[in-house]
Amino acid sequence: MLTRLGREAQRSALRAEPWTNVYGLARTLLATGTLLTLLFNPTAVLFGGGDGVAPTCLGYTRIGLFCQVPAPYLEAARWIGIAVLVVVASGWRPRLTALPHWWISLSVTASVSVIDGGDHITTTLTFLLLPLALTDARRWHWDAPARRGAEPTRASSRLIARVNLAVLRLQVCVVYFHAAVGKLKVPEWTDGTAVYYWFLHPSLGLAEPLRSLAHPVLSHPVSVAGITWGALGLEFLLVAGIVMERAYRPWLLAAGMGFHAAIVVVHGLPTFALAMWAALILYLRPTTRPFALPWLASATAGRWAAIRARREGLPLPLRTA
Repeated sequence: MLTRLGREAQRSALRAEPWTNVYGLARTLLATGTLLTLLFNPTAVLFGGGDGVAPTCLGYTRIGLFCQVPAPYLEAARWIGIAVLVVVASGWRPRLTALPHWWISLSVTASVSVIDGGDHITTTLTFLLLPLALTDARRWHWDAPARRGAEPTRASSRLIARVNLAVLRLQVCVVYFHAAVGKLKVPEWTDGTAVYYWFLHPSLGLAEPLRSLAHPVLSHPVSVAGITWGALGLEFLLVAGIVMERAYRPWLLAAGMGFHAAIVVVHGLPTFALAMWAALILYLRPTTRPFALPWLASATAGRWAAIRARREGLPLPLRTA
């Protein structure tokens, strides 16, 4: 009886289409974070010096984009990276853009000096997303899943994608486990004062006028301890998300997204937040529950219908109000 139920559960999991806009939104967030780094930092800042400074190209870093061109052409390489990331973020042809996405992410992590932990997360996730994206035959990663197929090739791709998603979830769980357990070794986290030092840090903490507004709260030991231990407790809850009932995961997803939004306000790290939002979506949002994005799906369909009509010399489709 149990064996039969197990086989039924396995067949059900394999029939469920993993290629939905859930992982598509995560890809867009990851690409947008790296895009912001390249777009708003000139070449001299990216590589930590003047125009004559070139990235260090040793070991595996030599395969990166910025190690493929001489120093005078780094600006052109930056714009190539920007162009690739714009295409990835748009969601066009995941199968074709998966490898370039990972390559650009790796290039930034390996060569750029103005990176944070979010860039490392992005590189890891874009690599782990390769099996899922390379088996995605859709034109846009916003599109609804294709019709379910029973042919062996389709079933094999579905199995690869499902296993890939399980590995991704485990990786995100490990990230939060490492972050939570690592804090237990720091006295300021265990005694409840860490938030006070981080929020009022001269270069990484709150900027004015938020610093002045938050100072009364940060001056009270109970509120400081509550915020510090609350953040630590949330990270342990996120670790438990991998075994949590599905009914509670949307609440945990919202709490995690809000947590990283707060980090943006306090520390000003939007690219880190984008990477972690993508990680949380992959971790806590089932791909069988795609996001309701009808406006995006209809806009995408309309664009392709217009392009097809122009190619075939047909009348352009009418827009409805």
